[in-house]
Amino acid sequence: MKVVIGSDKGGFDLKEKVKKYLESHDYEVLDVTEKPAEDFVDSSLKVTHEVLDNGIKKAIMFDEYGVGSAMASNKVKGMVTANVNEERTAHMTAMHNGAKAIALGSGIVGEQLAYSIVQHYLDTDYAGGRHQVRLDMLEKMI
Repeated sequence: MKVVIGSDKGGFDLKEKVKKYLESHDYEVLDVTEKPAEDFVDSSLKVTHEVLDNGIKKAIMFDEYGVGSAMASNKVKGMVTANVNEERTAHMTAMHNGAKAIALGSGIVGEQLAYSIVQHYLDTDYAGGRHQVRLDMLEKMI
């Protein structure tokens, strides 16, 4: 599975650790920020456009708190990004919200928790069905 990742300065160290984790678990990693972006808006938009332009199914964004990356990414029509701080939300946002990306905050989650969150997210497929109605409603919003 191909996973797109990116971060600003605040999330860069955690991104690098998660990148090694992903590679060691045989994921194909596309890092759009080999050097940290100056701002979470820049890094999250790089990830977002990679996902939307190339049909990537899963992505992970990193900054200090995760919220900024998620907010910036969700401004782009067609993108669903969830700020995630624990495993259950990672699972449910993938399954019920069809999240194309999650955003992790390096100031909130530590290395081991990040690995667990990422694995729960990547292991979960979107259920579709009745959940698609909400995504369709979001897409109709201006």
